[in-house]
Amino acid sequence: MTEPRLPTLFIPHGGGPCFFMAPPRGMADPWQSMGTYLRGIAADIGQRPRAILVISGHWEETKPTVTAGAAPSLIYDYYGFPPHTYQLKYPAPGAPRLAAEIRLRLDQAGIPSAGDEARGFDHGVFIPFLLIYPDADIPVVQLSLSATLDPAAHLAIGRALEPLRDEGVLIVGSGLSFHNLRGFFTDDPRITTEAEAFDQWLTHAVTNADPARRDAALAQWAKAPGARASHPREEHLLPLMVAAGAAGADAGVRAYSDHVFGKAVSGYRFG
Repeated sequence: MTEPRLPTLFIPHGGGPCFFMAPPRGMADPWQSMGTYLRGIAADIGQRPRAILVISGHWEETKPTVTAGAAPSLIYDYYGFPPHTYQLKYPAPGAPRLAAEIRLRLDQAGIPSAGDEARGFDHGVFIPFLLIYPDADIPVVQLSLSATLDPAAHLAIGRALEPLRDEGVLIVGSGLSFHNLRGFFTDDPRITTEAEAFDQWLTHAVTNADPARRDAALAQWAKAPGARASHPREEHLLPLMVAAGAAGADAGVRAYSDHVFGKAVSGYRFG
């Protein structure tokens, strides 16, 4: 019996190991709502994936590259956090056969790729997945961004990988819809206003019922209101492009919406 096709997601992965630290004394936890959303994803999806493909905003290569090792390590690519956050474990197995299949599909679409048997999972993978699938018992492959940072190229990568959704593979873009680190921690009302404008534009683009119009809008994201105030550099937004490309004709919905340090942040699901 054929399994139903899995959705494709764009999730916020927070700031460093934020879900595994207590907030400062007397301060409400700014990441609580996001953590609750991430913990609910598995139940929301329902079916158990046979494998997971994650595109994180924390890995760029000259051409799309997949983790090809059988037992990837973790890369603690965050700095200045409490010692216990460098002891977090996520021993999910790799999936070398899936990595090879991903490369084949990219090659068939005319997209050169590479494999990396030594690279582990960065925190854009293991931090959110400690909440989503905490048992770490589903194989995971990570796919890098292209260092070109071309949104159309990342949409094309997603389109090439869409058929994996019919084969039990959950495709997840992991980043942040607002990623201006200085902007997060400023009270400047202009940044707050621009973050709100970009979030509204992004949600309108993602939820466009016409996938061609959706992808055309996302390819031109930098022209949107508040775009560069929300993303001085776009590496945390590009995982959305892969997720949207892999969506095919499936409609997008906003699955998560909140304000973190007063800045609008959203997550999306297709299918």
